[in-house]
Amino acid sequence: MVTVPASTLSRYRRFSLYNSPYAAHDHGCAIDLYPADNRGHSPVAGEVLDTRTVRVPDRPYAVAEDHLILIDTGDHVARVLHVDPAVSPGDHVAVGDSLGEMVRSGFFGPWVDNHVHLGFRDPDANPYRAAGSLPVDVDVDVHPLDWDGTGYVREVGATYVVLDEPRHSDPGTWAGLAAGPGVVLDGGCPHYDGGGVLPGTDGPVSVAGSRVGVADGRDVTWDDVTLHANGRPIRGLSLFIARDDDFGAKLVRPGHDFAVGDRITVSVERD
Repeated sequence: MVTVPASTLSRYRRFSLYNSPYAAHDHGCAIDLYPADNRGHSPVAGEVLDTRTVRVPDRPYAVAEDHLILIDTGDHVARVLHVDPAVSPGDHVAVGDSLGEMVRSGFFGPWVDNHVHLGFRDPDANPYRAAGSLPVDVDVDVHPLDWDGTGYVREVGATYVVLDEPRHSDPGTWAGLAAGPGVVLDGGCPHYDGGGVLPGTDGPVSVAGSRVGVADGRDVTWDDVTLHANGRPIRGLSLFIARDDDFGAKLVRPGHDFAVGDRITVSVERD
């Protein structure tokens, strides 16, 4: 397991280990880092080994190509995605240096904000493969935000809405949606195959007091459930850990007709 230090995480407003449908994030083996600006700051220090352009799913809201940047950190090879590289093999970078401009990739769901993807490989492992990276841990405490499933729509996108609840109780510290006492939920619930909890635990996890899955360590297997907003089915909740005060539940529902100011109640239905 590779630990991302608190000093690195402090450069970002949010992070997620599990909020992705791709195998690179299985079992928390990668972390997505969300900056406050649109700059691809390096989350690691080391020597750039290679940059490579990769094909992405064709999406009308995304660029046609993404990029992989490989950095030798001394102990591991870091894999960085979603940045158009302004660096070349042989360059040395420090944490916080610009690697280039971030790109809105076809790997993103349309409701996902721009971010830097980071994973790690052993030096003798194939660094170009998407799956098989080492588990990632974070050197920060996270605290759960209790939520009763209600709130007013604060922000509207074509495929999502953001509520004004739950509110961050202590901005500057790391917090996420409560999955149970002392536990924060991460991932796409239930629209991605699995999710996660920080710190790890064993047993049922919940959203707004209703069970949505079972944790085995950090990994969560979702129950067969459907989430509803005001009685209408939604795709799910897009979950993350944040330190900014602009927190709120993010409901994924392409084609919705919700508007800013609408009162929302989220419920869980077992299928």
